[in-house]
Amino acid sequence: MNQGHKAGFVSIIGRPNAGKSTLMNVLVGENLSIITAKAQTTRHRIMGILSGEHFQVVYSDTPGIIEPKYELHRSMMSFVNTSLEDADVILFVTDIHEKYSEDPIVERLQRITNIPMILLINKIDRSNTSEVENKCAEWKIKLPNARIIPISALEKFNTEQIFPLLLELLPEHPAFFPKDELTDKNERFFASEIIREKIFTNYDKEIPYSCEVVVTSFKEEPKIIRIAADIYVEKNSQKGILIGHKGEALKKVGTEARLDMEKFFGKKVFLETYVRIEEDWRNKERGLNKFGYNPQ
Repeated sequence: MNQGHKAGFVSIIGRPNAGKSTLMNVLVGENLSIITAKAQTTRHRIMGILSGEHFQVVYSDTPGIIEPKYELHRSMMSFVNTSLEDADVILFVTDIHEKYSEDPIVERLQRITNIPMILLINKIDRSNTSEVENKCAEWKIKLPNARIIPISALEKFNTEQIFPLLLELLPEHPAFFPKDELTDKNERFFASEIIREKIFTNYDKEIPYSCEVVVTSFKEEPKIIRIAADIYVEKNSQKGILIGHKGEALKKVGTEARLDMEKFFGKKVFLETYVRIEEDWRNKERGLNKFGYNPQ
């Protein structure tokens, strides 16, 4: 029955803000990964599953590759490493204007010879033809085994070339997941990510990076979903900023998140949010375990 059926894991990697999450949402056709203009928005490995009669592509959106500053960053990089170990195909996303010289990411990719690689030069809508040609030539020298495609994930330019190439490169294998599944994450995860996205878009400086969201209750009724969520910060001063004058800042986050959840889940949502303190959670094993960053 599975004769000629293609299936495999495609790992999307690159630096923060290269456009990985935008790309995965385009490839899967659903907004599974949160997208903001700030770096390090993606913290987990998020799988997006695209299935057809004769194929199943399991995309992994991963955190941007960084030099760890907190224990949280080390956990984020472990998701990237696991994703690379599992990969049947690597999608390496780089911004047209990024500079890579003596870079550990490139050195690591140069050592990978047993996994097919597609190099996507993203954000070419912010560039010109000669710059794109020069960048393609530059990458051809650095990663001679990679297939190179210049794209704009945001404008969906040239992205249609990726899927046929992936099907060509993926092995013959039965499906890994039921064909009607879109992701390995549950509804609570996406509710928490939507809230976290609104924190990233509404606050500056350290606040978004210090926050973590935990959905404590998710009750689906015939006409409404009732959701309660705790937003954790590291200090009492951050709690005050997050809540804002007379609670207005938190109320804005809650309203925006609720509207997005209603689109995502296709149903009315009642959302309650509470702000709590977990001191220095990004550097403590207890906090990282609590928020699912140290897979058991």
